[in-house]
Amino acid sequence: MKETVINILEEVELNQPIFIEALPGIGHVGKLAADHIIEELGAVKLAEIYSPSFPPQVLVDEDGIIENMKNELHYLKSAGEDKKDYLILVGNTQGLSPEGQYELCGLILDLVEKYGAKELYTLGGLATGQPVETCAVFSAATNKELAKNLEQHEVTLRSADGGIIGASGLLLGMGSLRGMEGVCLMGETPGYFIDAEAAKALLTVLMSLLNLEVDTESLEERARETRKMISKAQQMEQEMIDRTAMPPGEEDLRYIG
Repeated sequence: MKETVINILEEVELNQPIFIEALPGIGHVGKLAADHIIEELGAVKLAEIYSPSFPPQVLVDEDGIIENMKNELHYLKSAGEDKKDYLILVGNTQGLSPEGQYELCGLILDLVEKYGAKELYTLGGLATGQPVETCAVFSAATNKELAKNLEQHEVTLRSADGGIIGASGLLLGMGSLRGMEGVCLMGETPGYFIDAEAAKALLTVLMSLLNLEVDTESLEERARETRKMISKAQQMEQEMIDRTAMPPGEEDLRYIG
């Protein structure tokens, strides 16, 4: 594979859908929240994205079946009290390099623009490096009007002492250059485990902003599933590192691939 491939799985017409991004990141806070929305509200998969910018590996499930590294775009039609349409981007990875991130974010924005998206919400975690008693939600926005609205939803605006790394920040920045506007929501988390409580806090704020209703009771089960996936990915990465560091002539027979 020499370039990113986007496979459209079905044709659908959407009415200015709100775009939500939640790729893996700190504590997998955003990913847990978005996966939960997709499951609870029955979002339909619209597209799969494969890229040479993703890690050079596959995941293997408990039945020995492989899963490619990919991003997925799902849609909802006429959801919530406001009957709005949504596009939700999830996946098991992000781009590895700065160049890959810029290319992928540009292609994703091209895709959601074709469906009429003008409003973006990106989801992630904000690491504290220490235990969190009550999970706060922090935010940043593309303009002052959106930032003022966020303060009415028990959200703390992010101060100027840090940026937003990865797709969650880049999509907002690149989107604003296209006339799109949006918000990044970040659930406060220690950052060193899959954090269902932070995801629940973030999801509560997002649902309030979007006027949607989603039951959050099963989020912990989804967190356990995500921990298994991340553990497998980390194990494979370590095997690759160990094999690279091995002295010439020696082989690790446990390594497959």
